[in-house]
Amino acid sequence: MSPSAPLSYKLIATDLDGTLLRHDETVSERTRQALAAATAAGAAHIVVTGRAVPWTRHILDALDYKGLAVCGQGGQVYHAGEHRLLTSVTLDRQLAGLALAKIEAEVGPLHLAASRDGLEGEVLVGPGYRVQEGRLPHVMLDDPGELWAAPVNKVYIQHPALDDDALALAARQVAGDLVGVTVAGEGIVELLPLGLTKATGLSLAARRLGVTAKETLAFGDMPNDIPMFAWSARGVAMANAHDELKAVAHELTASNDEDGVAVVLERLYLS
Repeated sequence: MSPSAPLSYKLIATDLDGTLLRHDETVSERTRQALAAATAAGAAHIVVTGRAVPWTRHILDALDYKGLAVCGQGGQVYHAGEHRLLTSVTLDRQLAGLALAKIEAEVGPLHLAASRDGLEGEVLVGPGYRVQEGRLPHVMLDDPGELWAAPVNKVYIQHPALDDDALALAARQVAGDLVGVTVAGEGIVELLPLGLTKATGLSLAARRLGVTAKETLAFGDMPNDIPMFAWSARGVAMANAHDELKAVAHELTASNDEDGVAVVLERLYLS
């Protein structure tokens, strides 16, 4: 794609954490202005995040974002202006339990958390699961069995010794025929409905907007963004991105704290 033809990109898809958001979970004024220039030129901006709707809504509201957002790793298409879920996919709890049993048989006991389905779905955290300080609201559980009491859209797993990449690899090897496995951030390995990716939700949202993959520019920073890059015409990885994403990106930009999204959009829409 030629940078001199910005209107060839009718859709700009941005991840949130590590991409659009700085480390303090804000969007810089420079990035806001670059997105405004892109939308003024006729492009649509869509947020595509691993966060489920309850962990995303406050950010979208702060941005005065009124359009569609893809949340929950592609499982939810959310209309921010109407505060309404348009689609929602849940994880089969029986399959998830079987997958967890196979993973634990391979690597030993896991620490678990789960994201409940719905607009108000809580994130439930089981014993031993490490929650990042200053992060989003969650409910601590004493009984891990409570994780399965209502429909969930994903399960988070942690291991006391294995790092994220090693844990994800082991999980795929023994349970990849039952669930999807992705690394969504530091300390965040997720089990998802089989076949569900960010590309799933992005393709649904793009269809609603009348935009095709060939017209889409995507930004991301983690391995869970790989399917979105594969679906889009062009994928741009942040300087702080995981090596697996950098390996498949068409372009590298500055980090999220250095307005990497704006750097690219300014070149396309303000030059």
